[in-house]
Amino acid sequence: MLTKQGIPTPSGKKNWSPSTVDSILQNEKYKGNAILQKTFCVDFLTKKMKVNEGELPQYYVENSHPAIIDSEVFDEVQHELAKRKKAGYTSRSSCFSSRIVCGECGGFYGPKVWHSTSKYKRTIWQCNRKFKDGKRCSTPHLYEDYIKDMFIRVMNSMVEDKESILAGYKEIVGNLGDTTELDQEERKLASEGEVVLGLIEKLVNENARKDLDQDDYSPRYAELVKQYESIQVKLAGVAEHKRDVLARGRGVKDIIKLIGSSNLISEFDGALWKTLVDRLEIYSDGNFFIMKDGRKVRIFRNP
Repeated sequence: MLTKQGIPTPSGKKNWSPSTVDSILQNEKYKGNAILQKTFCVDFLTKKMKVNEGELPQYYVENSHPAIIDSEVFDEVQHELAKRKKAGYTSRSSCFSSRIVCGECGGFYGPKVWHSTSKYKRTIWQCNRKFKDGKRCSTPHLYEDYIKDMFIRVMNSMVEDKESILAGYKEIVGNLGDTTELDQEERKLASEGEVVLGLIEKLVNENARKDLDQDDYSPRYAELVKQYESIQVKLAGVAEHKRDVLARGRGVKDIIKLIGSSNLISEFDGALWKTLVDRLEIYSDGNFFIMKDGRKVRIFRNP
């Protein structure tokens, strides 16, 4: 779309690539933050630059400059990107794509068209792994009309019970998206990472200046790198948890807004589905709607 509209890339090129868009979506500078020392100069004579892969410390600076993207919007995009990295995700236009999950194997459901050339044409959804690797999931296929009917029933049950639902939300609304403890854990891990990175730098510099015994140096270096990588994995986990908390908070706000203003519905609304439903989990004896706020709603009957 950007290419067709003649909008140039950041480097002035005419043709956009997915990697360029991906880079923009994950650029923390747009929300006013900055990571310092992403690259460094390895040769001051040739000015050759290298991506920093842990050789030097990096620093994350918040509010380093005016933001052009709201922080919540940026974080929501990161949450969506993380979700799309899961195996089997598809960006097809159907609102059901990558939102219906097999409760047995964890795979996504995909659409299949039956009797495509006759008047009996129907779209069914079934686990994409149902007939792969010699395994056969026992979860059933679902007619698209049935999925829509289930959502109408869930939506109407929430509208009918809106007073008690909204009353329950009022008790937790003050804590929506509260990441205070996670922020503290993130700062603690980042501090530990800086300490270990400093030890790595010190050891590397010492090895460069002195003729250290490599049988002693190598395991010490490997152990420090292992510690640093372990901290980075924990940091990534905390960041993902924060995104989940913030996404759940936004989900609650959306539900409060929609349920409070909605009446009973008789027809399926794809926009409501996208706003309220995180996923639909399918089991052989029934199904679970997992709403954006974490609420589980069970539908017992399968067709």
